[in-house]
Amino acid sequence: MRLQESTRMKLNYRVVILIIATVFGLVFSIPSFTQSNEGKKITLGLDLQGGLHMLLGVKTEEAVNSQIKSIASGIKHFTERNDILIEGLSAEEDKVVFELLDGDDAKVMDEQLKTIEGAVVHASEGKYTISLAPEAVEKLKLQAVDQAIETIRNRLDQFGLAEPTVAKQGIDKILVELPGIKTPEEEQRARELISRAAKLELMAVDEERAMRVNEMSEGEALSFGDKILEDALQPNVKHLVNEIPILDGTMLTDAQVGYDQNNRPVINFSLNSAGAQVFGDFTGKSVGKRLAIVLDGKVYSAPVINERIGGGSGQISGNYTTAEANDLAIALRSGALLAPIYMMEKRSVGPSLGADSIKASMVALLSGFGLVVLFMMVYYRRAGVIANIALLVNILLIVAVMALFGATLTLPGMAGIVLTVGMAVDSNVIINERIREILAEGSSVKRAIEVGYENAMRAITDSNITTLIAAVALYVYGTGAIKGFAITISIGILASMLTAILGTHGIYLMLQDRIEKSKDTAKWFGVKRSK
Repeated sequence: MRLQESTRMKLNYRVVILIIATVFGLVFSIPSFTQSNEGKKITLGLDLQGGLHMLLGVKTEEAVNSQIKSIASGIKHFTERNDILIEGLSAEEDKVVFELLDGDDAKVMDEQLKTIEGAVVHASEGKYTISLAPEAVEKLKLQAVDQAIETIRNRLDQFGLAEPTVAKQGIDKILVELPGIKTPEEEQRARELISRAAKLELMAVDEERAMRVNEMSEGEALSFGDKILEDALQPNVKHLVNEIPILDGTMLTDAQVGYDQNNRPVINFSLNSAGAQVFGDFTGKSVGKRLAIVLDGKVYSAPVINERIGGGSGQISGNYTTAEANDLAIALRSGALLAPIYMMEKRSVGPSLGADSIKASMVALLSGFGLVVLFMMVYYRRAGVIANIALLVNILLIVAVMALFGATLTLPGMAGIVLTVGMAVDSNVIINERIREILAEGSSVKRAIEVGYENAMRAITDSNITTLIAAVALYVYGTGAIKGFAITISIGILASMLTAILGTHGIYLMLQDRIEKSKDTAKWFGVKRSK
C-alpha cells in the first residue's frame, strides 16, 4: 500500500498532460514524416514542392460594360413582358439608350428604372439615357476584383489542387500560387481554367438579316442592334445575333457533364427561377426561330425553337474531351468572371528546386536541433535532457497541429520551426538558470524548483505573448509565405508553453525526491548546491 501511495504521489497532472501531448504529437505527425497516403498530413508549399506562381491583372472597366449590357437586357425583358413599346434600345460603352413610344407608359417605366441600383437616369421627351453613378462604377470595379478572387479560388478547389493561394495584391491584381504543378500540360490546363471568363449568354438570332451575315460589317450589324459572332466549332461560320442577350450566366445555378446519344460529352445547365421564367417567355413567343447558346463570345449551338421550353434547363454541345467538359462545367458552376483577367507575371518553380530547398531546410533544422540538444546536455546535464524531451515533443506538436488543420509548410515556415526550437529552449534556459540561482543560495531542491518556475514565469510569459502578438499581426497583414511563417511561430509558442513550462515542471515534481535524495545537484542541474 505504501508503494502504491508513493507512486500516486509522484505521478502528477502535469506529467499526464505531457504524455497525452506526446501521444497526440506522434499519432498526427507520423503521416507527415512518412508521407503516407493515410491520415492528414502537411501540404508542402510552392517553394518546397515546385509549382506555378502567377500575378494576374483584372480589366475592371469590362465589368462596367457588362453591367450596362445587363441593365439593357433587364429593360428589354421588362418592356416585352409588360407590353411597353420602345425603340432603339442599345447598350453603348457606358450607357443604355432607348426611346419610349407611348408617353402613357412613362410612369411605369420610371418606377422600374428606380429599382436599378447605382443608375443615373436622364429622360427627355420619351428618350432615355441610363448610366452608372461614379461611386457605383468604383464599387463595381472593386467587386469585380473580389469576385474574381472568389471565382478563381472556387475553380481551383473543384479542380482538385492542394492548398492553392489566391490573394489580392494592391487594388486590381491577384496573386495565384499553385503547388504541385509539375508538367507543362498541368500548367496549361490550370491557366485555362483560371483565365476562362465562362460567360454564358443566350442570344436571339436575327433571322431577318442572318442570310447577309457574311457580307455585313461590324458597324452595319451594330446599326441594327446586332453583333457578329463566330462559331466555336467552325470559325469560318458567322452568326448574327441581337446585341442584348435574352439572359446571361448570372442566372445559372448548376452545370454538369453529361453525354449525348453518340456518347460525346456535353454540359447540361440549369437556371434559377427568374432565368427559367425569362427563358420560358422567350421560347414561347419565338417558336420557329433560332436561339444561340454563346459561351465567351462564341456560338456553340443555335438550335431552332420547336416549342416553349419550361423548367429552365439547356445543353451546351461541342467537340470536347471529357477533361475539357469537366473544366468547362467547373468554370460555369463557379460563376463567370465579371471582368477579364490577364497575365502580368508568371514564374515556375521546378520540383528539383523544391527538393533542394527541403534538403537545405532539413539540414538547417537537424543541425540546429542537434547543436541545441548537445549544448543543453553538456551545460545543464540531466536538466538539459529533460529540456530536450520537451523540445522533441514541441516539434511533434507543431507538425501534428499543422497536419490536423491541413496547413501548408513553406520555406519561411520551416525557418519558423527552426526559430521555434531556439525559443522553446530559451524558456528552459531561463527556468534552469533560476533554479540554479536558488540552489547556489543553499535552498532545497523542492524550493529551488518552486521558486525557479515562479520567477521564470513572468519573463517567459511576457516574451511569448509579445512574440505571439507580432505573429498574429504577420498573419493578418501578410500574404502567402509570410502567413506560413506566422502560423509555425504561433503554434510553436503555444506548444512551448505546454512543454517547456507545464511539462518540464511536472517531470521535476515527479523526480524531486530522487534529486533531493541523491544530493548531487551538479549531476542534475550542472551546479553544486551551497552548504
